[in-house]
Amino acid sequence: MEDNRPFENNRGTDPTHIKGWGIDADPKNDPTYPMKKRTNEEHKGYTWERPTQQPINIEVLHSIERPNVTAVFGTSVPPSGLSGMIRRLAFKKSENDYGHWLPLILADRVNVVEGIIEDFVQGKFPNILGEKGYKADLQHNKTGLLARVAIVAGITAAIVMLARRDRD
Repeated sequence: MEDNRPFENNRGTDPTHIKGWGIDADPKNDPTYPMKKRTNEEHKGYTWERPTQQPINIEVLHSIERPNVTAVFGTSVPPSGLSGMIRRLAFKKSENDYGHWLPLILADRVNVVEGIIEDFVQGKFPNILGEKGYKADLQHNKTGLLARVAIVAGITAAIVMLARRDRD
């Protein structure tokens, strides 16, 4: 599972058909000119030695734009449950696609609910109001907190009214 190949930008394709490609090639159009000492070394790809690969002993999701896993990666929350399934689907899409980012946002929200359920299963009652920072809001941002509460109450009242109207 370990991949120690050096990553080089040598895809062997001609990118000149891409609109805007090479827009910074003219030094007079380069916002860093004349401060940057242009050597064009960056166009050769990565010439540094790749760091030692961190052991891959958990599932690591990575972009389809990358040929391999980065040398170092975070392991704080490996994908699991429904949120993990959503993340796996998201990482099958390109990073320039809404189909990548929107599911990741959804997976974060689902993961919050999974965490609350996990707390209940373990016999813990989560302090949701404290974790959301409502005490600090009440102390330092009363108007913002009251505005949010009013908005949520208004939306909830509208949903209840619509639900009752549909029943009648």
